[in-house]
Amino acid sequence: MTAAPEAASLTLDRLVRRFGTHNAVDEVNLDVTPGELVVLLGPSGCGKTTTLRLIAGFIAPDAGDIRLDGRSIVALPPYKRDMGIVFQSYALFPHLSVARNIAFGLEMRRVGVAATEARVKEMLRLVRLEAFATRLPQELSGGQQQRVALARALAIHPRALLLDEPLSNLDAALRQDMAREIRLLQQERGITTIMVTHDQTEAMALADRLVVMHDGRVQQIGPPEGLHLRPANPFVARFIGGSNIVLGRIDAGTRLVVPDGPGIVLAATYHGAGVASLAIRPDSIRLGEPGRGDSRAEGTVELCTWLGATVEYVVRLSPEVALLARGPGLGPDAAPRHKAGTRVALQWSAGDEFLFDASDRPVAADAPNFTRSRETNDA
Repeated sequence: MTAAPEAASLTLDRLVRRFGTHNAVDEVNLDVTPGELVVLLGPSGCGKTTTLRLIAGFIAPDAGDIRLDGRSIVALPPYKRDMGIVFQSYALFPHLSVARNIAFGLEMRRVGVAATEARVKEMLRLVRLEAFATRLPQELSGGQQQRVALARALAIHPRALLLDEPLSNLDAALRQDMAREIRLLQQERGITTIMVTHDQTEAMALADRLVVMHDGRVQQIGPPEGLHLRPANPFVARFIGGSNIVLGRIDAGTRLVVPDGPGIVLAATYHGAGVASLAIRPDSIRLGEPGRGDSRAEGTVELCTWLGATVEYVVRLSPEVALLARGPGLGPDAAPRHKAGTRVALQWSAGDEFLFDASDRPVAADAPNFTRSRETNDA
């Protein structure tokens, strides 16, 4: 067996895939650097799995190009793309042992018997399944099956690793453990990896960079912290940070007027007027006594939910506007609990609010007019 190749770069250039009249993947551009782990993230139907299938070669693009180390692979069949794939269902062969499942890709490439056995042993050690080599998949737990699928994908020395919702069949606790294992293995091997998931926590924990998709288009690309702190539009703010989104109209640059309530006092000044969306993350909102001069709004607690480390509040500002607020539920920073029916004031800082214009473009504070913020994309 030859030595493992160096990690590859991967480029998606204006990639398009249509199903009928629907663009499932619409002009997607992405450059993945060697050894990087990039996560495609978005709700069901956003185009992330279709994008992964295009990279793998299971379906062909209607337009655009896919390049591995600068070389187009669009015309190559899947087995010639040098990519390891872990499917959502793991796709293990039920009649083959763990060792034979791992060896399958090597046998298809006509690797010698001795080299195959050595590589299988190496992979079994890597995923800590040496004692399970002779077992069948149905004799394994979900986490063990996932590790077999990962070992099989890595055994062929792939130039890139593709992961299609690899943790979705595991329970919550095991998902966290396996996510850490995948990240450690990926970093240890330095392999270029593209992963698809709809789980934001999983994506934030694993990714060097996130690619947030919606309706077949890329909404924003960047490191997890960058997207969390500087969302490019209301969709990213809601999907990544779980932000509250309030629609209204800017009045005098300092107030967001909503149709059915007194409005919200903005923490920053936005010169100009017009339709706008305000995004505030729940963990940025602090609750206090009403009547304070630094209050952004006042409302009534409708629901208080204690979740252990955190406590969540639903605060009703008006018949049509309610905000979710979140704070520490334990420890020295835990605030006194507010019961349902309590009147409270809401506060947040200027750096915690994001304003978007009618076209969903970020609005910069203290700018001459509603202008696009410079920090919209970390790609």
